[in-house]
Amino acid sequence: MKVFVTGSSSRLAAALLPRLCAQPGIEQVTGIDLAPPAYHHPKFRASVADFRSPELESMVQGHGGFVHLGFVVLRGRLPEQAMFDINVTGSLKAFHAARRAGALRLIHLSSAAVYGGGVHLREDAPLAPLPGFLYAQHKAHLERLLELEFPECVRLRPHVILGPNAQPVLRQLLNQPFHVRFPEPQPLLQCVHEDDVARAVCSALERNVRGAFNLATEDSFSFRDALRRRHRLTLPLSPSAAAALARFAWRFFGWGGEPAWVDGLTRTLLINCRRAALELNWRSSRSAIEVLGQT
Repeated sequence: MKVFVTGSSSRLAAALLPRLCAQPGIEQVTGIDLAPPAYHHPKFRASVADFRSPELESMVQGHGGFVHLGFVVLRGRLPEQAMFDINVTGSLKAFHAARRAGALRLIHLSSAAVYGGGVHLREDAPLAPLPGFLYAQHKAHLERLLELEFPECVRLRPHVILGPNAQPVLRQLLNQPFHVRFPEPQPLLQCVHEDDVARAVCSALERNVRGAFNLATEDSFSFRDALRRRHRLTLPLSPSAAAALARFAWRFFGWGGEPAWVDGLTRTLLINCRRAALELNWRSSRSAIEVLGQT
């Protein structure tokens, strides 16, 4: 099989591409990204281009698998409409191009953020992304479109993806000494190692599966306790102060994402990964503590 990957210079691609190229059943991996490739392998070919290019269909010709990683995660100073045009409109057009080109295995990297919050959530739980959290809203919007127009598509919903190639904003959040002050019990989160997400992608390419799959560690943690494992002393901030700092950093320096990113720390979000275990033969290979330690 030949596999086409959008967002092939992304942080998750750094974990995925070596695993794809190591698969005996994969003869070639082709990537597309606006950034030059950081990975090199005899099986890997890369194009520096926008996945919204009209040439995408001809580029995907001959590939049996199509993996969509291309997505704007952190808005920065990007206008909201431009972010939507990439994440939703452009992504949907890319799937149409892949289908026309004959790709039979379609995989989209979504996010557990589409749920907003909840406990023991299965894949049939309502999609309710937090208001103002554009990344999550775009993931949910695209998922609804894919479910209608591409029922054969696999939609992977990893929780917070951590590991050596984690998003800088996540590493910075985990390394700074301030935590948001909440009443007990603390909001709980899960995470997942980038290598385990890459393993799920490979499993989905190999199997005749479709629909949504949750991916996360079996155990959970609070943001406060994660920080305390890294710092002997952490300082509490009120939710309003944390939100104000996030707004200031985003508005004046373009740092991170929109302020609603902070709201995600105020909600418990725990997902059930039983379907991935049954149909993808997938389980997290690391505990949350191990994943945090490797980030």
